[in-house]
Amino acid sequence: MFRNLSILAVFIIGLGICEYYGFIWHNSIFTVGYEVKGLDVSHHQGKIDWKEVKKEGKYDFIFLKATEGKDYVDDRFVYNWREAKKQKFLTGAYHFFSMQSSGMEQATHFKHIVPAQSNSLPPVIDVEITLYHDKKKVRDNLQTMLKELEKTYHKKPIIYVTYATYHTYIEHYFKDYHIWIRDIWKYPSIDKSKWILWQYHNRGRVDGITNFVDINVYSCKLTELQQLK
Repeated sequence: MFRNLSILAVFIIGLGICEYYGFIWHNSIFTVGYEVKGLDVSHHQGKIDWKEVKKEGKYDFIFLKATEGKDYVDDRFVYNWREAKKQKFLTGAYHFFSMQSSGMEQATHFKHIVPAQSNSLPPVIDVEITLYHDKKKVRDNLQTMLKELEKTYHKKPIIYVTYATYHTYIEHYFKDYHIWIRDIWKYPSIDKSKWILWQYHNRGRVDGITNFVDINVYSCKLTELQQLK
């Protein structure tokens, strides 16, 4: 019996090590049946060899961090945008939302940095702010930014959320906008009809990317993602 327990313990520890280093990921089992996968990256991934990423053949779309607040620009954005598009990935950009500046200022900043190209994916606003802000003020600034980006890019922006920010600021509001949910532990617990993107993995290992990378699934078919507005 003790021998069996020791073998089991070694097996569990081995699984834990493999997951920690991104060789396997428990959440992957829940993504069976989702055909369309993609990555989201920023300067944290370092210089990416986009040819190698494409050669791996597993990913259809890429979202790149572009901006944050009213003045920060990700220093890898220009390179990543150019090279990901060169490899024919469906490419979009995201903005890290802040309550240190207005929604209009943030929209203006994003529009100065991210090209308005009809073959790009809709812009994304990443809402990962702390939970103590005035809810109405958050929603008002977010709504302003959403409307401004939609006017420029002619596509409805997507809202990226954690469960905390979704339940605090987004739920029951912004019903016309698609949700991108983060859940790296299990299948999303919010209704499937409410999200179109799911970030299920934060320690992905991908050819051409030295550091860990986030991996996502799209809830529908590739043709629908290509036409997403």
